[in-house]
Amino acid sequence: MFRCKIKTFCRMLVAAVSLLAVLACLDLKAEADEYPNRVVQLIVPYPPGGGVDTEGRVIAQKLSEALAQRVIVVNKPGAGSVIGVRDAAKATPDGYTILMLVTGASLPANTGYDLQKDFEPIGLIASIPIVIMANPSVPVKSMAEVLAFAKKQPGKLTVGTPPAPTLNYFGAEAFKAMAGADMTIVTYKGTGPLTTDLLGGHVMLGFNTLPPAIGNIKAGKIKALAVAAPQRLATIPDVPTTAESGLPGLDIVLYYGLVAPAGTPKSIIERLSKELRTIVNSEDVKQRIIADGGAPLASTPEEYAANIAREEGRWAALIKKLGLVVN
Repeated sequence: MFRCKIKTFCRMLVAAVSLLAVLACLDLKAEADEYPNRVVQLIVPYPPGGGVDTEGRVIAQKLSEALAQRVIVVNKPGAGSVIGVRDAAKATPDGYTILMLVTGASLPANTGYDLQKDFEPIGLIASIPIVIMANPSVPVKSMAEVLAFAKKQPGKLTVGTPPAPTLNYFGAEAFKAMAGADMTIVTYKGTGPLTTDLLGGHVMLGFNTLPPAIGNIKAGKIKALAVAAPQRLATIPDVPTTAESGLPGLDIVLYYGLVAPAGTPKSIIERLSKELRTIVNSEDVKQRIIADGGAPLASTPEEYAANIAREEGRWAALIKKLGLVVN
C-alpha cells in the first residue's frame, strides 16, 4: 500500500512539473506574440564614452524607432566586460534584456558564462579594428620608432589598454611579445578613460578604438601610428596598417553584435535580427560606422554564431601560444 502511494505521488509530481513547463512555454509564447510591450534594456558592458558605448547608443536609438518601444542603454562596466556579460547571461530570456557583445569576452576560464552556450546570437553590427595611438609628447612617428624607443629605454614605454579579456589587451600582449622589448601595460576600465589619460600624457601609447579618439586625432592632440587590420581606414587614410609598419600578423579586429540570453523565443530573435539587419544596412548608420573607423556587417543569427566560434577560437589559440594566464 505504501509503495502504491509513493508511485501515485511520483506520477502526480511528474504531471505537475510537466504542466508547469507547458504553462511556462505558453506564457513565453504569449509574451513573444506581443513583443515588445515594455522597455527593452541594451546592456553595454563598458563605461560611457567608449567605442562600444558609442555604437550601442546608435543601435538603441534605431531599434527604439523600429520596435516602436524604448530601448535604453544600461552601462555595466567592470572586469573587462565580464560583469555586464555575466549579468546578461543570467537575465530572463524574454527579449527585454539584450547585450552589445564584443568578440573575446568569454576567454578566461572563470567568467561564469560560455558565449556559445549561454547566448542566442541576434546579428553582427560592425567590425572595428584597434588603432595604435600615442601622446604627441612621445618622440615617435611610426611603429618602427616605437620599437626602437622600447628597446633603447627598457621599461619606460607605457601601453594603455582596457583589461583582459578585451582584444585590446591581448593585442597589446601580442605586440609586446613580437617586439621582444620590456614595456609596461597599463589597464583601464574602458577606451573612454584610456583616451582621457592618453590625452593627458599619463600613458604614452594606447591600443584604442577610433570612436572616442577620432576628434582628438584630427585635431592633432593624439597621434595615430598604425591600424591593426589588413586594410587602412577610410576616415584616417594616411595611417598605415600594422603589416605596412613592419608588424605582419598583428591584426586586432573587434566584432560588435547583439545577443540575447539563451532560451529567448526564436520569434523574438528573428524579429530583432530582421530589424537589426535593416538598421545596419541603412545609409546613415553605414556612414556613421565608417566614420567611426569600422565596417558595417549585417548578418543572420547563424552567421554571427559562426563568427563568434571562429574569433573565440583564434584568440584562445593565441593566448595559449603566448602563455598568458587570464584571471
